[in-house]
Amino acid sequence: MEKMTVKVNGMTCEHCKMHVENAIKSLNGVSDVKVSLEEGKADITYDPAKVTLDDIKAAVDDAGYEVVA
Repeated sequence: MEKMTVKVNGMTCEHCKMHVENAIKSLNGVSDVKVSLEEGKADITYDPAKVTLDDIKAAVDDAGYEVVA
């Protein structure tokens, strides 16, 4: 398992935070996600053999938010 932190734009409330968390958690290979609304970021524990940064970006994008580099 590896860890990564991504910045997420567009979150404004607890509902947004939960929506992003659930979108990332739904990916096969993600074992843990902690989203900080205050810091606008997501700390992700994942298996790099099963999920990529592009997969995470796509899931967040589909949820209506944006991962920024």
